[in-house]
Amino acid sequence: MTTFKYKAISKDGAQVSGVLDAYDEFEAVAKIKEDCTIITKIEPVPQKRERIDLNEPLWVSDKVLSLVSSQFAILLRAGLPIARTVEIVGTQVADRLMKKILRQVAQDVTAGYSLAQSFENHGKKLPATFIETVRAGEESGTLETSFAKLEAYYQKTHKIKTKVKSAMAYPLFLSILAVIVVVIIVSFVLPNIMGMVISGSGDVPLPTKILLAVTGFFSSWWWLLAILLVGVVLFCQVFKKTEQGRTIFSKLALKLPILGKINLMKGSSQFANTMSTLLSAGLPVTRALTVTGRVMDNYSMGREVGKLTVGVEEGKRVGEVLRGAPYFPPLLVEMTAVGEESGSLEETLDTIGAYFDSEVETASNRALSLLEPIITVVMGIVVGFLVIALYMPMFSMYNGIGA
Repeated sequence: MTTFKYKAISKDGAQVSGVLDAYDEFEAVAKIKEDCTIITKIEPVPQKRERIDLNEPLWVSDKVLSLVSSQFAILLRAGLPIARTVEIVGTQVADRLMKKILRQVAQDVTAGYSLAQSFENHGKKLPATFIETVRAGEESGTLETSFAKLEAYYQKTHKIKTKVKSAMAYPLFLSILAVIVVVIIVSFVLPNIMGMVISGSGDVPLPTKILLAVTGFFSSWWWLLAILLVGVVLFCQVFKKTEQGRTIFSKLALKLPILGKINLMKGSSQFANTMSTLLSAGLPVTRALTVTGRVMDNYSMGREVGKLTVGVEEGKRVGEVLRGAPYFPPLLVEMTAVGEESGSLEETLDTIGAYFDSEVETASNRALSLLEPIITVVMGIVVGFLVIALYMPMFSMYNGIGA
């Protein structure tokens, strides 16, 4: 809801002014026209800028969306009106961001607006899949069924994301820990030890010279490396927000040696599950493709999905236009075509989505089993080089004493 202030001439010719709440300017004008003949001025009242809450999440999580969808489905099946349902769910939900959104949505629904319109107005941190599925459920009169489908969809999405993160957490932690330990040893421990060893040795072996050069560089220019690292991170963050940056990073994510296949199957799973949910809610194919393209995690895959609408609007089948799109596995393309031909596209996409969910989990576990020995080997090489570079001058020194 937006607050408007206005000046107008009433039906008896008096000049009046006031404020009112309306969804947009057109509705505000219609309300004013009920009592006034001429509107001389109307403008929205500037909203007070909300204080940024650092504890508030940037978006509503899949876990929260699944829980909220479940509560909506149960209460609507019990026969409660939508306005009362929103109030009850908003009271029960623990997530601060979702509670804030539902409080605002409840006001709009009570004022007579549709649930989807209210979510769209206040739910900028809600995914398009959620809003469009709610809209389709309202239009078809199956809102409780749409919320049930959203519950299953977000529960599945949360489950697969959690498994992928859990699989990658240990290798990432091990890699960061290894880098920190090596930097500490090279920067602070070795310079003192190497000074004592070199002072008693004549000829310095090549590995020791390399280690001395590295430790000297880190000791003298660590601040420059820190600045460069921060600069690269900031540049990447800014560049990723541009069209070119999002395209480059998303394509790179699909071509990485181990993680690329996981990202590809994860995108395929997201496409199948999202399309199945939207089509089951009653959205037309073109609209479902548009929304799916907007919510895809990988930007390049999402853009290709969005382009499919052109072919479908020309009368082609989804499976047919999907064959010309890069990135998507042949199995997904062929199963989509089979589902269309048999008239069971939603069920087929749901099945193929579950298959790719399983494949993502399997690939993540396989990647974990490959990354652990790779990290171990790399760490072994680094530690072995440090030991050789440290002990070679000591052996030379002992040999010199013995001679």
